[in-house]
Amino acid sequence: MSTVTPLLRPYQPDDLDALLVLFNASVQQLAASHYDQTQRRAWAPESVDRQAWARRLAAQQVLLGECQGQMAGFIGFDLDGHIDLLFSHPEHARQGVAQRLYQAAEAELRAAGVSLLHTEASLLAQPFFARQGFVVVEQQEVQRGDVSLPRALMHKALSG
Repeated sequence: MSTVTPLLRPYQPDDLDALLVLFNASVQQLAASHYDQTQRRAWAPESVDRQAWARRLAAQQVLLGECQGQMAGFIGFDLDGHIDLLFSHPEHARQGVAQRLYQAAEAELRAAGVSLLHTEASLLAQPFFARQGFVVVEQQEVQRGDVSLPRALMHKALSG
């Protein structure tokens, strides 16, 4: 595993298409070891509601990680400590992109005075979040149509 240092920058509305391509590639390729094809299609369908995604992203703090001008990953979080989205492009997986994005988000949340972080982590993401100090609070199932996707509610207390 080589480590890269991505350039971090805020999400802009013109990034939507590239972000959706990255999201779909991440779910379809990286999550294949944890979710079957039906589950991955329900999670990241071929036809997406671009307006819903645009609204979701506009309501959050979103940081992008770029490597050599290509979007390598992104994180979306709220200033209440909720980490909603964290995805890496398959070509940049396990190279430190998610780590760098997470560290930047945690620093921003600490600066905002947040004392507890929480996320709903996929089976794929749970080990990553555990390495960051998160603990599983509850196993969950989320429904996408008639398809069930297992995940876990995870928390991390931030100390002063």
